[in-house]
Amino acid sequence: MAEVRLVDIVKKYGAFLAVPELNLTIHDGEFLVLLGPSGCGKTTTMRMIAGLEDITSGDILIKDERVNNKPPKDRDIAMVFQNYGLYPHMTVRQNIEYPLKLRGVAKADRKARVQQTAEKVELDALLDRRPSELSGGQRQRVALARSIVRTPSIFLMDEPLSNLDAKLRVTMRAELKHLHHELGVTTVYVTHDQMEAMTLATRVAVMRKGRIVQLDTPKKIYAEPADLFVAGFIGSPSMNLIDGAVKDGLFRAEGVEIPVDLGDRDGVVLGIRPEELEITADTSAAIGGKLYALELTGESTLVTLRNGLSSACARGHADFDAEINSPCFLAPKQGARIHLFDRSSGERLG
Repeated sequence: MAEVRLVDIVKKYGAFLAVPELNLTIHDGEFLVLLGPSGCGKTTTMRMIAGLEDITSGDILIKDERVNNKPPKDRDIAMVFQNYGLYPHMTVRQNIEYPLKLRGVAKADRKARVQQTAEKVELDALLDRRPSELSGGQRQRVALARSIVRTPSIFLMDEPLSNLDAKLRVTMRAELKHLHHELGVTTVYVTHDQMEAMTLATRVAVMRKGRIVQLDTPKKIYAEPADLFVAGFIGSPSMNLIDGAVKDGLFRAEGVEIPVDLGDRDGVVLGIRPEELEITADTSAAIGGKLYALELTGESTLVTLRNGLSSACARGHADFDAEINSPCFLAPKQGARIHLFDRSSGERLG
């Protein structure tokens, strides 16, 4: 296990600044997720930790040792990629064993470690099969086992579940969570999927344009997004964001009037999550408009209303039904968390 520190890291590709002065400490044994949209610098950051990308300036320290000039093989890391990278002519056993063979581990020790690792990821019955005979989830488990068998200090995982179907992703998330609990190895995980980040991470680093805009626990990031970008990126469905102004203790927009604790101010964006809103028959409710869409998700119905420039989504009961374009009214639930942001800077106001 190991602590990783990135100190004043800068990465340039010619004149393009991909990562501007990044500082980050990844604690020993934690599961840190680098989360953000395509092009935000998360994979570049991981590749610099791995030694697959040179850094332009700054320092990377692993176990307090500067590793800027160390090749990947000497950094005591194991990587799991989106593409499994398995050897098709080898059996599962041989694929898992291969890293140990390269390091000159004795044959008897290799056999024992492969068996032990295969049992951890439930592959012990498939050791004599080849990758072509496995499902996508099984292949991903082979790739994980090949990394685990080395007992590295750090796992680096680059969108390892993105090639799996939705059901397998849920299963593999649970397996990854359990493995991390069992092994306790420092893990850095790259994804654009906020559900993976929320369910797996000890802490999440939300990235945008090469910068970390918020670094905290999943619970804190969900409950207190630092700015408009994080507010809109985290959550499924995402947070309702309504553009308006505050006057006399009320946030006002077209068809919207909600009490807030903020002085008079223009250019305010109000945020409220769908689960914090309830559908009501009260025509004087905080948000009024016409029903735009109903989406049954199984356990609930997503209700979207529109009223000119504004729209809002609420999570209602599964049996809720109404006519499209009929009047619809929403109100914050008792104790609902209201978020306020500055429209220009995107910064959180309250």
